[in-house]
Amino acid sequence: MSTEELESLGVAARPVRTRFGRRWRGLSGSLAAGLAALALLVLGSGLASAFLGAPGPGAVPLIGHPLAAILALAAQRVADRRDGKLAGAAGVVIVADVAFVLAFFWWWP
Repeated sequence: MSTEELESLGVAARPVRTRFGRRWRGLSGSLAAGLAALALLVLGSGLASAFLGAPGPGAVPLIGHPLAAILALAAQRVADRRDGKLAGAAGVVIVADVAFVLAFFWWWP
């Protein structure tokens, strides 16, 4: 079937993804994966400090990092499966999430 035949049947053609959109998804995916890795690192350090009896990261970072990683991974799933403004907005949510975690847990402790 051709595109014209599909459109006449009410089936819309899938929009073409642009180079910028692919790069934006790649950047946001890298940030989401990095935040997930950081959350695992913080959880591992909390676990190690609990076993060794050393001071650890505390309760707020142990809860905040995994929650931020879950939010970023969920937003990346939306960005990967949708097109247009919704995918772009999901990428912006990821960038804001990473900036929030870095600012409030690492730069201004």
